[in-house]
Amino acid sequence: MTKKSEIKLLGAASSPYVNRVQIVLNLKSIEYEYVEENLACKSELLLTSNPIHEKVPVLLHANKPPICESLFIIEYLDEIKPDVHRLLPSSPVERAHSRFWANYIDNKFYPLYEELRITKGTEGKEEIKKQIIEGSMLLEEAFVKTSKGKAYFGGDDLGYLDVVLGCFLAWTKFVAKHNEFNIFDEVRTPRLVEWAKRIWSHEACKDTIAKNEYVLGFYMLLQKYRPLG
Repeated sequence: MTKKSEIKLLGAASSPYVNRVQIVLNLKSIEYEYVEENLACKSELLLTSNPIHEKVPVLLHANKPPICESLFIIEYLDEIKPDVHRLLPSSPVERAHSRFWANYIDNKFYPLYEELRITKGTEGKEEIKKQIIEGSMLLEEAFVKTSKGKAYFGGDDLGYLDVVLGCFLAWTKFVAKHNEFNIFDEVRTPRLVEWAKRIWSHEACKDTIAKNEYVLGFYMLLQKYRPLG
C-alpha cells in the first residue's frame, strides 16, 4: 500500500484541475499530503517542481521527478494502482475515444468559460453562450454513446470522463448563474443533468469539488489580474 509520506499534491482549492486529481486519489484510496498553494505568491517548491508552466496541480511521488498536468497525473495514478477503481477502459479504441473527449473538454469546452468572462458587450457574450450550449449538447451525445444506458460515462461508477468533466461542475454552476443561462438543461441535456446530480453526491466528489466561496475568490483574482478585454 502507498504510504502517506510517499505522495504530495501541490494544489489550490479553487482549481478544477486539482479537484480532478483529488477525486482520483479518493477513488483509489491513496493517502497523500496536500499542500495548498497561494497562486498570487507561488512557493519555491511549486516553481522548481513545475518551472515550465508554474501552475498546479503537481504530484510529487517519493523521489521520482514531479508529475505535472492533471490528465497526465490521473493516468499515472491509474497505472500505479490499476487494481483499484480502474479509470480508463480496457479497450484500446474506447481509451482513444475517452482521450479524444478529454481533450475536447479541456481545450475546447471549458476555455469558453474564460472567453465568456473576458468578452465585452452583450452580442459577443451571447455568441459565446451559444457556443457553450452547443458544446454541452455534444457532450450529451458523447454521454449517451459512452455510458450505454448506465449512470456514468464509465458505466456503473465513475470512469475517466466522469472525473475529467465532473471536476468542472462547480465552475459550470458559477458561470451559469453569473451569466444567467443554463449550461446543462433538462430539455437539451437531460442525461447530463441527472449525471451531474450523481457526481455532486458521489463519495469521492462531494467534499472535493470546489466550494462556491473558493470559486468566487478565484474569480475575483482573475478580475484583478486578468481584467476584461
